[in-house]
Amino acid sequence: MVRFGPAGWTYKDWEGRVYPKPRPKAFQPLEAMASLFDVVEINTSFYRPISPHHAHVWLERTEANPHFRFTAKLWRRFTHERAAPWTAEEVRWARVGLTVLQEAGRLGAVLVQFPWSFRNTPESRDWVDGLAGAFEGLPLVLEVRHASWNEPSYDAELVERGLGFVNIDQPLFKDSLGPSARATAAVGYVRVHGRNHRDWFRQGAAPIERYDYLYSAGELAPWAERTKALAQHPRVRDVYVITNNHARGQGVVNALMLQAMVTGQQVRAPEGLLREYPGALGPYVRQGPAQEAPGP
Repeated sequence: MVRFGPAGWTYKDWEGRVYPKPRPKAFQPLEAMASLFDVVEINTSFYRPISPHHAHVWLERTEANPHFRFTAKLWRRFTHERAAPWTAEEVRWARVGLTVLQEAGRLGAVLVQFPWSFRNTPESRDWVDGLAGAFEGLPLVLEVRHASWNEPSYDAELVERGLGFVNIDQPLFKDSLGPSARATAAVGYVRVHGRNHRDWFRQGAAPIERYDYLYSAGELAPWAERTKALAQHPRVRDVYVITNNHARGQGVVNALMLQAMVTGQQVRAPEGLLREYPGALGPYVRQGPAQEAPGP
């Protein structure tokens, strides 16, 4: 099964676009996302591990969609804070909320996202191997961004360890990893970040600036084909397509566009997005009365 959705669901600049403004009293953004999509990527887990309480709340708010899954970024202690070895307590803390989602059958993947500075060296491979052991039993997918990882022979190691490979779209510089459709585990993963070359590496750029980009249909078309290729790969059982260009709801626009391109079926969209992005969304949206941003 191929699932499409955005990275995160709580952004101030989505109000009036993705979500109604003002919000109805009982409105829950995650419920709205689960009515539009079959997956969202949890980004808060990068900054701190998921608590069991939050995991149970999120499960309740998405239970109306039985196909819905979460993917979650692994805590940055294991990907960006590598000066010292991690501890068993840190692994336990990172696993507990993920386990709640997994035992409920709602955890699609755990995103192990490394920065561009993480190069393909023996030390880096050892670090990845250690993570595979520490988080054994969880559906890990590896995101690397440096071109040194464009080494097909490494795929065999990922297959052996059961690690999925994250196929990314990002602004391309000299040493940036380019587009791919690599399948190394039962989980196939696509993650598009936008192509904001100006702000991607700009010192002091806020995250909303780095991910401020709207893909055209022509730019998404090759990714729709790569997604289809992943879905047809004999090793792959589930594919997750995540749009991380979240500024002003653009990731939601592009997730809907990709879904329509891959499935060949028109989608419904929040009225606010249709008003703001009519040219992008128009060809892919079902005819009929415009939908206000869906709620519970």
